[in-house]
Amino acid sequence: MKGDEIRGKVRGSYAEVAKGGGSCCGSASPCCGGSPAEISRVVGYGEEDLAAVPSGADLGLGCGNPVALAGLREGETVLDLGCGAGLDCFIAARRVGPQGRVIGVDMTPEMLERARRNAEEGGFSNVEFRLGEIENLPVRDGEADVVISNCVINLSPDKRRVFREAWRALRPGGRLMVSDMALRAPLPPEVASSKEAWCACVAGALQVEDYLEAIRDAGFERVEVAEESDYPLESSSDEGCCGTVPAAPSGMASHALREAAPVIKSVRVRAVKPA
Repeated sequence: MKGDEIRGKVRGSYAEVAKGGGSCCGSASPCCGGSPAEISRVVGYGEEDLAAVPSGADLGLGCGNPVALAGLREGETVLDLGCGAGLDCFIAARRVGPQGRVIGVDMTPEMLERARRNAEEGGFSNVEFRLGEIENLPVRDGEADVVISNCVINLSPDKRRVFREAWRALRPGGRLMVSDMALRAPLPPEVASSKEAWCACVAGALQVEDYLEAIRDAGFERVEVAEESDYPLESSSDEGCCGTVPAAPSGMASHALREAAPVIKSVRVRAVKPA
């Protein structure tokens, strides 16, 4: 699949999610068989954080909680790659305080529209949302102290460029903390070649070591997996999203995805840009 084809499919799938018309797998059913809050609790969000964000910010699309491990400090500037409806942006905004700033970037206009409504509803004056692709970030060199991302980089057809852009956006000494899907063994060919499985955060996932290597090649140091967990089959249903087994795309047997699940991991990865 070509890069533009992948981006178009991903953009369309998540536009439907933003409009409330389906899951990230393109299904017309609710994501993952549970409420967004239930899904978010499974992948690591606490009750206090979920209660403090606008009601429309949590779509249950994450595969971890990058803010929890980012060590954010008051006054810092945080950049969220693929911010969606703004869940991690709003949690980060509370951590950095009124003197800090959070910038969310997303390529889906419908998601940004929803995120901006959420910011207005919640009175988040220190959060802004920008339209753009994570391979071509609409930010200045060294604008951020911390870059975060949640189950989005695996959707990019050019992950190495994403990490180079993250490195550019960070000031010297800045920190990267991402939650993402990665592999411990190759996927079955019918899963790896599926556009729908790509949108569901599966087919685009890299091997864990390749993922870490891409971050190192961008110039980062102290690259490490801070946490790793299994694919949460227990919270999945026939319709799913990032972090759970997705619905079997047309022409693909559901057992193919379930057989692949043991090699798919949710990882929290941290790194530092040299000072």
